[in-house]
Amino acid sequence: MHDTDEEELKPPAPEAESLTLDQIKAEQEAMIDYKDKYLRVLADSENTKRRLQKEKQDMMRFAIDHVLTDILVPIDQLENALGFASQMQGEVKNWAIGFEMILNQFKEVLTSHGITAFTSEGELFNPLKHEAVESEETDTAPEGTILKEFLKGYKSGDRIIRVARVKVAKKKKTEEENNHDN
Repeated sequence: MHDTDEEELKPPAPEAESLTLDQIKAEQEAMIDYKDKYLRVLADSENTKRRLQKEKQDMMRFAIDHVLTDILVPIDQLENALGFASQMQGEVKNWAIGFEMILNQFKEVLTSHGITAFTSEGELFNPLKHEAVESEETDTAPEGTILKEFLKGYKSGDRIIRVARVKVAKKKKTEEENNHDN
């Protein structure tokens, strides 16, 4: 009686499917194919995630650069006004010192965001960094040399966010060239 109770508790044996060797190989190939597709989708997903994250960082960087570029004009104006601070007297000079401190704070904000001014005087003209607003015929400097900077240029890392406005040296015409032009 004991034997029959144990037999009743055992689940019935599943009917064995008879698979051919070709069917087993086909199933293995299908599994390998599904695994390969899964790994490709996973890699594509990771690449998309990284690309979106980089695009988000770039958009934030451009937005910050844009706002800070807008602040450059008042900073330029403040610098120009404070250029005369040494000529001021008494209380006005004290005010100028206070404004100089505020100007320095603005410059620190720019620097903390990776935005720096670059100097142009004495360099060769580069259309990616400079805008020529004036030229001067001279024989004291090589043609294309920047003689004067009217407005500072700024960059964010290696990217120019505002070109410098400059005066560029131009080769002085000889009298023969002047007579030929007339």
